[in-house]
Amino acid sequence: MHAEQGVSPRWSSRFSFLMASVGVAVGLGNLWRFPFQAGQNGGAAFVLVYLFCVALIAWPILAAEIAFGRSKRLSAVGSTAALGRDAGWGPFWGVIGLVGAIASFFVLTTYSNVAGQIMAFSLMAFMGEFANRAGDAPLLLYSGEIWPIFWFTLFLSITVTVVAQGIRGGIERLVTFLMPIFFLLLVGLSLYALTTGAASEAIGWLFKPRFDQLTPSVVLAALGQAFYSIAVGSAAMITYGAYLNRKENIAANAGVIAATDTMVAIIAGLMIFPVVFAFGLDPAAGMGLIFAALPAVFSDMPAGNLVGGAFFFLAFIAALTTSVSMVMIAAAILKEWLGWGQARTSLVLGVIAWVIGVSAIYVDGAAGMIDFLAGNVFLPVGAFLAAILGGWILPRALMRDELHQSSDGAFAVWRFLIRWLCPAAVGTILVFGLIDQAGY
Repeated sequence: MHAEQGVSPRWSSRFSFLMASVGVAVGLGNLWRFPFQAGQNGGAAFVLVYLFCVALIAWPILAAEIAFGRSKRLSAVGSTAALGRDAGWGPFWGVIGLVGAIASFFVLTTYSNVAGQIMAFSLMAFMGEFANRAGDAPLLLYSGEIWPIFWFTLFLSITVTVVAQGIRGGIERLVTFLMPIFFLLLVGLSLYALTTGAASEAIGWLFKPRFDQLTPSVVLAALGQAFYSIAVGSAAMITYGAYLNRKENIAANAGVIAATDTMVAIIAGLMIFPVVFAFGLDPAAGMGLIFAALPAVFSDMPAGNLVGGAFFFLAFIAALTTSVSMVMIAAAILKEWLGWGQARTSLVLGVIAWVIGVSAIYVDGAAGMIDFLAGNVFLPVGAFLAAILGGWILPRALMRDELHQSSDGAFAVWRFLIRWLCPAAVGTILVFGLIDQAGY
């Protein structure tokens, strides 16, 4: 029997849980990094490898993390520590939740700065600020020393306010309202781009299979993209899983989350790159292109102000639904440790994140170091340990009980992957990330 204790309340529906979880996975990287990686690394060949990596590596760890949270219904640290104790290993395994929470919180401090700029650009696009603007002219709502801090503070304040309202009053209400709007905007903007831009060139760049380009480095890029895109290792799914009802099918829900995240990334490519190729932009320019070139390009298109504003609002939704999870992970841990209320915990975390974020803006190299430690060290370590916990440390019967709605065959496949393939793949990501940083 499972006593219904720990965090409360539960998600009110499967839809709410899926929208919140998809919101975690779908971030700014989906809107640019995946399409760029696919186009540069073999098109459909890269996509095929990526899909295999999602199914064989990201999905098993994602399902395990949700199961960890639902099993104990505590914070990410509390749940993994309790599972470790039950297995006779003591509280050491709480480090899984701790490193994931640290990684997510530090990413929040730099992520919110970019998201604040997106908010400013959305408003300026709707206002027509980018139409007929000289390239070096100051931006009405973003140039200077004060505006970046203002938008960073505003975005972080919105994030903290949502989390302060809790699961049902804040996060659930946000995602059930914004995520459907996100999908409508994504599909609508993609159809607009395909009908007004260089659709055939973009589709060929993204989806024409070029198997001769599938080198080991490309396979590693697909593996890394699958790992980071689904947000495994961040402790977000352990935290959200703690609020999930026992009747829910964890393996099926994890599959929906992974598949939706992949679909968003592919459709995003069909939204951005027809415009990129139609206007002769460099697709290798990365995220900088979004702020440097696309605003003026949108202004030159039919209904460009509306299209540009909608594009940046779409990116804002993606950023916000991800950022609330980053605060929620840490908030659940602090509430458990200190006994504080949701509002107080969220406010304290917001102040700490603001101080770190402002410091990162003005200290050269600080943002890069934060991103490296979070993305290349903490996240892979957290995911690697999650695979070891789920595959080797916890009794088979416990994981079978949490994945009770899966068939025996499906569970056997999951267990094989989490024990053997997932640790090897995530370990490879960690090692090569460190080697790349070292310059070897």
